[in-house]
Amino acid sequence: MKHVLGYLSDLSQNNNREWYHANQERRHQATVEFERFLGELILTIGEFDSSVIHNEPKDLTFKMVRDTRFSHDKSPYNPRFRAHISSGGKLPIPVGYYVSLAPGNQSFLGGGLFASMLKDATAMARDYIAANGKEFCAIIGERAFAEHFSVKGETLKNVPGEYDSQSPQAEYLKNKSWYVECFVGDELVADTGGFIRQAAAIFRLMKPFNDYLNTALKGFQMPAR
Repeated sequence: MKHVLGYLSDLSQNNNREWYHANQERRHQATVEFERFLGELILTIGEFDSSVIHNEPKDLTFKMVRDTRFSHDKSPYNPRFRAHISSGGKLPIPVGYYVSLAPGNQSFLGGGLFASMLKDATAMARDYIAANGKEFCAIIGERAFAEHFSVKGETLKNVPGEYDSQSPQAEYLKNKSWYVECFVGDELVADTGGFIRQAAAIFRLMKPFNDYLNTALKGFQMPAR
């Protein structure tokens, strides 16, 4: 993983097509190492969530190439290695375990629903939270969970009119997405074995939150492209 971070650090400082293509071999080696890490992480997660075991690491990763058409930032690459591990692969639903590696202590582990653009998914999750609010609060209020995470997500200014604005879960009914993150430093990431163990421990804490959202999203169909 030291090689992975080294490559990403150099890419972040040389974020241009010339450097990217001139360092294809380094990129290949870093990709191989990242996928090897994912393979070991999947097996470790599988000890408490067997639904992810069938995944192949190479099928879970995201491209570095950025779509810059509508962005002020015209740098062509996102200097991160990213993957989403779930029973459904790298699709955002079912929700699962998200890994984002970046140099400068910017790596993080995530869980929950990140995709606020999926309006049907937002509606399903919001309906479920409104109907099963006590369970939601019990999960996010559990001591170990609360010590590590706070629920984040894109939000509306107000609770939508069809929901109770006085509900104990009112603040979460404003959300369009519901996710948690845990940032990790470069020193931990560079210790491959230690990072795998720590990442699995963090993901184990996230699992009840993911399970709750996946129950809410049962039957959801990704929009056809």
